[in-house]
Amino acid sequence: MENFNKKCNQFYLSHSKIDVLFKPTKDDFVVSEEPLYDFSGEGDHLVVKFRKKDLTSWDAFAIFSNTLGCNQRDIGYAGLKDKNAMTIQYITIPKSYETKLKTFEHKNIKILDTTYHNNKLKIGHLKGNRFFIRLKMVNTIDSRKLEQVIKTICDFGIPNYFGVQRFGIDGNNHKRGQAILEGKLKERKKSLKQMYINSYQSYLFNLWLSKRVEISKLIDSFEANDIYDRLNIPLDILKSIKKQPHLFKLLPGDIMNHYPFGKIFTVEDLNIESNRFFERDIVPTGLLIGEKVKNSIGLAYEYEKKFTKNVSINGTRRFAWVFPSNMKSEYKDDKKHFELEFFLPKGSYATALISELIH
Repeated sequence: MENFNKKCNQFYLSHSKIDVLFKPTKDDFVVSEEPLYDFSGEGDHLVVKFRKKDLTSWDAFAIFSNTLGCNQRDIGYAGLKDKNAMTIQYITIPKSYETKLKTFEHKNIKILDTTYHNNKLKIGHLKGNRFFIRLKMVNTIDSRKLEQVIKTICDFGIPNYFGVQRFGIDGNNHKRGQAILEGKLKERKKSLKQMYINSYQSYLFNLWLSKRVEISKLIDSFEANDIYDRLNIPLDILKSIKKQPHLFKLLPGDIMNHYPFGKIFTVEDLNIESNRFFERDIVPTGLLIGEKVKNSIGLAYEYEKKFTKNVSINGTRRFAWVFPSNMKSEYKDDKKHFELEFFLPKGSYATALISELIH
């Protein structure tokens, strides 16, 4: 997986590698869902807030289904969580199983709270996730370096790469997805087929985003006169792009999205939109290949089309950049631990932030 990440993900910050120990475990990696809305407190669906460890979300759903006797299809959820972490999340089950839930016990699952709601939870019904991460074997000098990098991340945000989890244990799920879309591989199990296809979409997105980060770093580091022919960007446009306040440079024709919620639109005035991006009002988006999706135009499309495939699936656009919030850090010199807390919007990966942080 390390080689896969090096191939795909270009770091946008230029600091050297920081040698620390980060191993996702239930003690050092804690994830807590933040619902999209307040639950109504009434209705036919029982909302269950629970904490799990050493289980995938699918494992937990199966345990609830088998113990309560409900169909797993009746369990609603907003997102999926990793196995190698302590995670807190929400599900909904039919209210008729409330009595059985009162006697529910499992060594790796603890019920924290219940309430009622009118609707079944569905994928995406969450604002995002709060994270607690502990880095180990951190010396004093590196702790200061981490603090400096965190400040930059707080100011500028991070590329919204898909995390390594998206590509499977062997890192090859995207290859299976590509083979399925090209008719070279058949997968009968619908959930696996969708997972492989999504992985291929994610792979192309990461490649595109890495290329755009690379271009942004070139523009930021060199004079326009020295690189305009290499980037094939007219000199006057390149000079305008170079003046943008953010480290990630917008291109004419980029598709933007209001942040953290709202509609997408095409960049028309680079000066205005780049300032709005710097102020976190909007962010650029990247393509998840497929049909019925809006493509960028002009110069932005010249780079996007290299990572576009004609496939018979529905596509969409994804934030190319996100801004972690509520970031807190603490260095414990006696244990050589560096602890970090932050919030990310839904669909973003804490592992991508840690990767950018420690390189």
